[in-house]
Amino acid sequence: MVMGPTHAMSGAALWLAGSAVASAAFGIDQTASELAVGTIAAAGAALYPDIDCAGRVTENKGGSTVARSFGVVSLLFAEIVERLCYWFYLITKSKKDKKRNNGHRLFTHTIVHAAIVGTGTGFLAAWGGKFAVIAILFLLTGLAVRGLMNSIAEKYGWIVTTGISLAVAYGMYHLLDENRSYWILGLAMGIGCFIHILGDVITKMGCPMFFPLPIQKKRWREIGLPDSIALRAGGKAENKILLPALTVIVVLGMFYNLPEVQALLFGPEGGQGASN
Repeated sequence: MVMGPTHAMSGAALWLAGSAVASAAFGIDQTASELAVGTIAAAGAALYPDIDCAGRVTENKGGSTVARSFGVVSLLFAEIVERLCYWFYLITKSKKDKKRNNGHRLFTHTIVHAAIVGTGTGFLAAWGGKFAVIAILFLLTGLAVRGLMNSIAEKYGWIVTTGISLAVAYGMYHLLDENRSYWILGLAMGIGCFIHILGDVITKMGCPMFFPLPIQKKRWREIGLPDSIALRAGGKAENKILLPALTVIVVLGMFYNLPEVQALLFGPEGGQGASN
C-alpha cells in the first residue's frame, strides 16, 4: 500500500489546491484558521481508511500508520474496525468474491464509506459546536502528525502524536470562532478518505472502491492498475517522484493562499486567500 507520508501529503495537497481553485474561480475564500483546519483535517483523513489494519495489538506492533497513532488505544480500535469490516465482508460478499482472512482494504476503502464518514463529520462539526470541532481536530491532527512526521513519531511513539494533537486542539480552541459553522470539516474528511482510496488504486493490490456495485459479478471487485505500471509502496516512483511532487503542491498551495500573494497576483480587489 502507499506509505503513510504520501497519503497524508496527498490529502493536504488536494485541500490546498482545491482551496486555491475555489478562491480564484468562484471567489470562495477561507480565513487563516479555516484553511489550517481544513488542511490538517484532510491530511489526517487521508490516513484514516487504514484504521482497518490492526497488526499485533497486544504487543503494540505492526498495523498501519494510523493504527499506531495513539498507541495501544488506537491499535485496539483498529482491531475492532478490522473485525467488523471482515464480518461485513462475509455477510455481503458474492459467490465470485475471493476468500479472505482479514478486514483490511474492505469497507473503509470504498466511496460509500467516504461519503458516510464525511457527512457524519460535517453534521457533528456543524451541530456539536466548537467542542465537537476540537475533538475532531485532535483525532485528525494525530493522524496527520503520524503521517507527515513519520520518522519522529516512530522514534518517540504515541507520546509525540498525542502531545502535538493536544497543543493544536488547545490553540484552535482559542482561535476558532464560536459562531461559525465548521461543516466544511465534513468535506475535508470525505475528500481525505477519497484521495486515500485513489492512492491505493494506483498500487497492484487496489481496493474495492465501487462497492456494492457488482463488477464481473463481484461486489468487492478490487480496482487497481496493471502490474506493469502499478506503484510499488516505498519504491523509487513514490519516494522520488510522487512524494516530492505532492510536497511542492503543498508548499505552493500554502503560499498561494496568503493574502499578500493573492493581492500581488490579482490586485487589492482579487481573491482574499487566507484572510485574517
